[in-house]
Amino acid sequence: MSTGTIISETPRELRAEDYDLLLPYFKMRYSHTCENVVMSHFIWKDYYNTRYVADEGGLIWIMNAFGETFSMLPLCREEDLRKYFDKTKRYFNEVLGKKLVIYLADEKGCDLLRLPEDAFRVEADRRYFDYIYSAQKLRELSGKKYHKKKNHLNAFLKEYEGRYEYRSLCCASKDEIMAFLRKWEDARDIEDDYHRVDFELNGIEYLLENQLCVDFNMGAVYIDGQMEAFSLGVYGKHERMAVIHVEKANPNIRGLYAFINQQMLVHEFPDALFVNREDDMGLEGLRKAKMSYHPIYLMQKYNIIEK
Repeated sequence: MSTGTIISETPRELRAEDYDLLLPYFKMRYSHTCENVVMSHFIWKDYYNTRYVADEGGLIWIMNAFGETFSMLPLCREEDLRKYFDKTKRYFNEVLGKKLVIYLADEKGCDLLRLPEDAFRVEADRRYFDYIYSAQKLRELSGKKYHKKKNHLNAFLKEYEGRYEYRSLCCASKDEIMAFLRKWEDARDIEDDYHRVDFELNGIEYLLENQLCVDFNMGAVYIDGQMEAFSLGVYGKHERMAVIHVEKANPNIRGLYAFINQQMLVHEFPDALFVNREDDMGLEGLRKAKMSYHPIYLMQKYNIIEK
């Protein structure tokens, strides 16, 4: 097969057995966004009905949700981005009979493409900007800006002194992890009309069931031997950036979120310089929470709509 030849015009679903095959595509160009992580796509594969078409040089995405078919920027080398963007456009236009719609495009990718304004509308989407933090600041929580967080953390350490424990986890803890996540879901009053949490937890269970733990780290906080907080993330050596995909904690325990946030970075990602804590999906409460940790910048993402 020559480079550039489409393997099949029939899109393939994401399958656990293809994990190692897919991983190299994510290293062809670093977008630095939370979507540039293979594990994230496995978590959300059913939510977005994620499929792909790939050849030796790159991979294009086909996704569908809420009755709309769309894509993301292709995975390929920087110098091949326009080529695979054009492949994506042709696939949508000629195979699907649709105009191309791309979501969550990183800013550098858009700059590289330099799409003509008469053919495409490129719009920033604040709902999906990634929050990027200093890892050291989140480990230390020092200074005036983090005074409230440090107070919450100290309150937790004082109240539960001698009763709490942080543990690193692996896929063997699947049943315990999922029991905690389901309990957390039942107890939370979440504004989630699209059932994103349901799909997220199902995606986590898929990862654990299929032993796809090699490329991510998990940790939990136990109080009196009971899991009360859980977090899951991945480390990008190239960017020295930890991406925190999942963080859940008992909301009734003051300071617990601050503690699991801190301990994940201390124990799982000691070499990280930066932390990507994903987007806020446009939810006011989540935006307030993410801003309270004082990001050093927001990573902009864009929608690309073919006119």
